Amino acid sequence: MADKSSSNAYWKANVRIITISLAIWFVASFGLGIILRPMLKGISVGGADLGFWMAQNGSIYVFLVLIFAYAARMNKLDREHGVEE
Repeated sequence: MADKSSSNAYWKANVRIITISLAIWFVASFGLGIILRPMLKGISVGGADLGFWMAQNGSIYVFLVLIFAYAARMNKLDREHGVEE
């Protein structure tokens, strides 16, 4: 029974990490690039307003950071639950 509860705890933590990562990516891409773009119009990044920059480049950079953060966090979670490679 302890093995099943450990497995459930692992997957619950895994789903939580994925949900947080998707929420961050949604805010960075859809939120800053589309919804909040008019409010970010006065801030300039690389010759373009911040909303446009987030829609074109920023969300990709956030996604790349999330990939590495997810990999690091999952490696730590795997070690905690004894399922590392």
